[in-house]
Amino acid sequence: MSELIALLPGDGIGPEVIHQARRVLELYRDKAGVDVELWELDLGAERYLRDKTTFPKDIADRIAKEARAVLLGALGDPRVGNLDYARDILFGLRFGLDLYANIRPVKALDDRLVPLKNRGAKDVNFVVFRENTEGIYVNVGGQFKRGTPDEIAINEDLNTRKGVERLIVAGFEYARAHGAKTVHLADKSNAMQHAHELWYRCFFEVAKRYPEIKPQHVFIDALCLYLVQDPSSFEVVVTNNLFGDIVTDLGAGLQGGLGMAGSASLHASDPKRVGLFEPVHGSAPPLAGKDLANPFASFLTVGMLLEHLGHPAEMARIEALVARGIRERRCTRDVGGELGTRAVGDWFLAELLRELEQA
Repeated sequence: MSELIALLPGDGIGPEVIHQARRVLELYRDKAGVDVELWELDLGAERYLRDKTTFPKDIADRIAKEARAVLLGALGDPRVGNLDYARDILFGLRFGLDLYANIRPVKALDDRLVPLKNRGAKDVNFVVFRENTEGIYVNVGGQFKRGTPDEIAINEDLNTRKGVERLIVAGFEYARAHGAKTVHLADKSNAMQHAHELWYRCFFEVAKRYPEIKPQHVFIDALCLYLVQDPSSFEVVVTNNLFGDIVTDLGAGLQGGLGMAGSASLHASDPKRVGLFEPVHGSAPPLAGKDLANPFASFLTVGMLLEHLGHPAEMARIEALVARGIRERRCTRDVGGELGTRAVGDWFLAELLRELEQA
């Protein structure tokens, strides 16, 4: 039975990289027997500018009931005066599908991508588990006396025991499955004594279930320092929504830039549920339509998607082929090559086809 994959190319460079990612999925479908049905959605800035559509209920319902995955390009367009349409789509997927675990691998695939002195690819290999449905991004709050000298703006940081615990459990389960010896909690419990005390207490209570794994605590500001001093000390990091958003961009800098960063957002306790997969480079409007966007993040994201569908060996295959592309400079300028988006895709598809035919 075919598994339904919704494709949401989005804005800016999103359609360019998702087109290349679609070619990879089509190759697996046609040459490797991965039975998927690809459903491309007309959503994003162009649709919003046309008729004000953001995230229709019928599409949201079909994704929730029928899809196994959503592959999202990027959202954001300077022609739109605000990001309300993007929030409707992105938060509609994350919150609406309860995709509470955002999983961001931070892995350098070549020494020359690592910007740190005396550090190489072997030193950059960790995963961040970011809570994805709570925290400061739930948009609880408001503004009072807007536009006056007495204006007040409030955003509440919402943390529930259920939300915190299940994210921490997901991090420890991943560590156990992948043989990691440590899990780090990154918080600010010294300053946020209510919300982050919950994280701190819950973390060490959950850790008791995993005696083979050493729980480590680090404040988020210290984590940022340690990551640029010696990232090799970290294997799995669990943290809240806001801190996870920030520290994963720092991580992307360690692995060669946002053009090398893929992600998955999952309901981690039920792997059969729909997952959201995103290259996390953003829409990058200045690069759109110029054949400059790096498609490797979208390929690595497809690898995570295939793993979600039950094909873990293909994640390793795609990662190895991306690493070869970096090594041989069959890549875009941001990672040391001279090829355009389409040329990188053509090379990658040709090499992937050769490998699949030989398998």
